[in-house]
Amino acid sequence: MTLRIAFITDAWHPQINGVVTTIQNTCNTLEQLGHEIKLISPDQFKSIPCPSYPSIRLAINCYSNLSKQLDEFKPQRIHIATEGPLGLAARKYCLKHNLAFTTSFHTLFAEYINLRFKIPTSCGYAFLRWFHGPAKKVMVATPSVESSLVAKGFKNHFIRWSRGVNPDFYYPRYEEFLALPRPISMFVGRVAIEKNIEAFLSLDVPGTKVVVGDGPQLIELKERFPDAVFVGFQSGEPLARHMSAADVFVFPSRTDTFGIVLLDALASGVPVAAYPVTGPLDVITSDKVGVLDEDLTKAVTEALKLDKDDCRNFAMNYSWANCTAQFFNNLVPAFNEAKLPETH
Repeated sequence: MTLRIAFITDAWHPQINGVVTTIQNTCNTLEQLGHEIKLISPDQFKSIPCPSYPSIRLAINCYSNLSKQLDEFKPQRIHIATEGPLGLAARKYCLKHNLAFTTSFHTLFAEYINLRFKIPTSCGYAFLRWFHGPAKKVMVATPSVESSLVAKGFKNHFIRWSRGVNPDFYYPRYEEFLALPRPISMFVGRVAIEKNIEAFLSLDVPGTKVVVGDGPQLIELKERFPDAVFVGFQSGEPLARHMSAADVFVFPSRTDTFGIVLLDALASGVPVAAYPVTGPLDVITSDKVGVLDEDLTKAVTEALKLDKDDCRNFAMNYSWANCTAQFFNNLVPAFNEAKLPETH
């Protein structure tokens, strides 16, 4: 059975992050399976830059336009991926029209706004409990995220929506791409305060530290850590070649719910060093592919001893096909389809 699926997200291009990657791959795979997807994203609306992070656009005055799109599309399944302006508008629409919907929990929103605007996490989680409260199911990537939310008072029906990797894009390239002193320790991602990149750049480890990415903290970190190499935003083949050129991938974030870039690194044959926190704990489940330690210097040192082939083989357990099948099976009918009149 093919379905009309509405997918509403505040996270979309030109952002490059795990949320956007997951949404794009899921929607593409669903379309390849024959489903009709209505993706509602900020680029379809008037928008303003997000305070403190201008590259993220926030839709404004979006309810009327969103309502019109959903009225015309008549979705059979509705998924609200994010808690931003579009997510709020879609939530309002569903409640107004008595439509069932699912949501997903991608980022530690309360911790992010605490880091950026000093808003107490208790306020953030009160908002998140309110936002996700009416959802029939809330999709989370890992058991530890679910446990954390339950401990914070969420009463939802949680269900798993894992992540995938493209092994034909991320794979070991046995070439000398970066002519830098080795070992090369690398971070790839948004150069923003919530990624805790300072912890990586402050490490006393041999070789070269490389940062791949752009973001609001880039200028500050360049000035503070002149010995590090900042290559800026990369995408496509240059991104994959940079990733493969690393000897160890360092993931200093303490606020990610999964860390899809960990799978990209492993598929590239690069072992991971990270803190033992939500995200890495759920992905790095074998000591053959990464080291998790509160002493990040120790984690880097030990991870450098790991085998590239083990990393690659481990990542092959994840696929976008499986990720999309999980998502599709989690969806709920937007209305009682049994009561629809028969058509001839």
